[in-house]
Amino acid sequence: MSLPVIVTRAEPGAAETAARLAALGYAPIVSPALVVESLPDAPLDMDGIDHLIFTSANGVRAFLARRAVGAETVWCVGDATAAAARQGGGKDVREGDGNAIALARLIIAAPEARTGGLLHVANDTPAGDLVAQLKAAGLDARFAALYRTVPVPALSAAATAALASGPAAVLVHSAKGAAAFRAAVAAAGLDLSGAVIAAISNAAAGPLAGCGAKAIIAAAHPSEAALMAALERGL
Repeated sequence: MSLPVIVTRAEPGAAETAARLAALGYAPIVSPALVVESLPDAPLDMDGIDHLIFTSANGVRAFLARRAVGAETVWCVGDATAAAARQGGGKDVREGDGNAIALARLIIAAPEARTGGLLHVANDTPAGDLVAQLKAAGLDARFAALYRTVPVPALSAAATAALASGPAAVLVHSAKGAAAFRAAVAAAGLDLSGAVIAAISNAAAGPLAGCGAKAIIAAAHPSEAALMAALERGL
C-alpha cells in the first residue's frame, strides 16, 4: 500500500505537487492549509516600471489577472515562478536561486536593474522586505499586494483519517502554511507522532518545532525536487 502524503500547499500548486507525488508512487492527499484570494481592487501603478519582481507563482497569476506582461524584464525567485512567468508571456525572464535574499542579490548586481522602476508583486504579508533591500542599494523599487493567503481552519476528511490511522507524511511549502496546518491539527485533536514532515525550507519548518512529529526534514534547496528528496530522506 502506498504511503499517504498530505499536501498542504495552496491550489493550484497543490495539484501539481500531488501529480509529482503520484508519479513517484505515493498516495497524495490534497488538503491545502491556505487558500489564495485575489485583491482585484488593490492599486497597481505601472508608471515608470520597467522591471517586474515575483517571489511566487501566485504573484504571477495575480498580476496576469490584472494585465499582461509587456516588455518588462521579469525577475523570479526560482524555477517554478519563472516557468509561470514565461507561460504568462514574459520574454525576458531572469531566474533566482530559490529565495528572496538570493533574488535581491541577483537584481542588485545587474546594471540594467538601475534603469527604470522595479515593482515587486506579492501577497499582502510577504516574508521579509525585498523592496527595502533594493531601495537600500539605490534602486527605484515599489510594492504591490495583489493577493492574500488565508488559513484554512480544518484539514480535509482524507487528511484527518490519514493522520489518525498513520503512518503518513506531510509536505509544507511556507511558514504561514505550516502554522495553519499546525493549528488545524490542534483543532482536530490529532497526534503527529506517526507523521514525517518535509518542509521546503528551514523557515517553513520553523512553525512546526515541537509539534511532536516523528521527524521534520527541511529541503536542502527551496524547490519541489529538493522537497521530494527531503521526503525520501525522512522515510
